[in-house]
Amino acid sequence: MRYTPSGQSVTSFSVASNRRYRTADGEQREETEWFNVSAFGRLSEICNQYLTRGQQVYIEGRLKGRGYADRDGQPRYSLEVTATEMQMLGRRGDGEYSGSGGNGEGYGGGRGMADAGGPPPYDETDDLPF
Repeated sequence: MRYTPSGQSVTSFSVASNRRYRTADGEQREETEWFNVSAFGRLSEICNQYLTRGQQVYIEGRLKGRGYADRDGQPRYSLEVTATEMQMLGRRGDGEYSGSGGNGEGYGGGRGMADAGGPPPYDETDDLPF
């Protein structure tokens, strides 16, 4: 977790999405796609505190494309998800937080949704090192 110059908390992490399929000759294959995710505000704090590597998670948010130059000066393009909701998935005991949030928000134990109420509008002047 880090903070923007205006004091807004930001947590960045990546999420893998797996797809299993069969080829024309019947061979089973698996394909993994990685997505960079950024959460802001209260949702950022929740993600930072409760999410762990390898944990199943449902993320809902806005998809944002971003162009940049790599270290060699070559133009690159990436897609990032700006999370607006997060739900922890899986069974209790799978490394997840298993208690309630203590405030009735219901984001613990993979049972409810954590809603940030939407991240702030993207501000090009914010220095976010993605």
